[in-house]
Amino acid sequence: MLVRLAYLAITQAFAALRLLPMTDHEKDAEILALRHQLGLLQRQLDGKRLRLHATDRAFLAALLTPLPRATLRRLRLLVSPDTVLRWHRDLLKHRHARASTRRRPGRPRTHNSIRRLVIRLAAENPAWGYRRIHGELALLGIPVAPSTVWEILKTEGIDPAPQRTIVTWASFLRSQAEAILAMDFIETVTLTGYRRYVLVAIHHAGRRVRVLGNTAHPTHAWVTQAIRNLVMDLEDVGQLPAIKYLVRDRDAKYPQVIDDILDQAGITTTLTGIRIPRMNSIMERWVRTLRRELLDRTLIWNERHLRHALNEYEEHYNKHRTHRTLQAAAPLHTPPEPLDPEQIDRLSIRRHDRLSGVIHEYRHAC
Repeated sequence: MLVRLAYLAITQAFAALRLLPMTDHEKDAEILALRHQLGLLQRQLDGKRLRLHATDRAFLAALLTPLPRATLRRLRLLVSPDTVLRWHRDLLKHRHARASTRRRPGRPRTHNSIRRLVIRLAAENPAWGYRRIHGELALLGIPVAPSTVWEILKTEGIDPAPQRTIVTWASFLRSQAEAILAMDFIETVTLTGYRRYVLVAIHHAGRRVRVLGNTAHPTHAWVTQAIRNLVMDLEDVGQLPAIKYLVRDRDAKYPQVIDDILDQAGITTTLTGIRIPRMNSIMERWVRTLRRELLDRTLIWNERHLRHALNEYEEHYNKHRTHRTLQAAAPLHTPPEPLDPEQIDRLSIRRHDRLSGVIHEYRHAC
């Protein structure tokens, strides 16, 4: 027992002598390092090999590197001082690498707003190549290189201009809406079993509908007179100079003479393809609307009743019914100004019926 006490006293004395030349900073560093190593050894209790993670290496390197090499050799570490110094060099090397990657050389990154504008110009102008788009950007004062425009178009998968200049029928109709008039025959049957044919025309841009007449026998003479009336109506309202095309199908009810009449008025007849109703889509869509809102909900007695119903629906469609294409306006009626809060509080709306309640219109009570 005395021998053990003497051994412990001697070892502690030598340990105290070892601590005399060490500063307080070195002692604190050794304590922290030994505590961290104790935590590492506790993680090794499952019997696996001791593995130091990147965070362990970074902590020990930052803690022990400021100490002199002689002090490092005196510390009781799991690794050698050279290993600690190597960890520190690796940390500095990775830090400089990250700093250099943040400062990328070359031209700055193109703004997303410029990218969106380039894509928009290419979509709205299929005939424009990257040089033409670059010129338009230059007029807007946007500093960008032609190669950057080319790179944006290529990244978005947009083909070069020669492959984008194909004009589709839909794009043609949209671009020429102000100058296009569409026409079609509508068939319906009265309660007496007689078939009636209604000739209707619609303006693509304004969506104004004109019911040209209805008959049980659409002879060439009747159709020709209806076309003459249409031309005179367009001339009276001053719309004839703007109309350049009339789209219709290849129905045999149309005589050849109407093309000559329209040609003299400066209107070119454009025939749709065989069994391709989408080429006259706006007219077909209006026919569907007419059937859903009027013909399928009304029992037509005779020609006089049909004429009255069509005239009522034509006035409702042109002066009251709203359209998404016209931003919730009617073809012949612009939307009113928004109501004030006081007017909304005193809101009074009345219903106006057309065709005995088949069609409802709502108006402010006077």
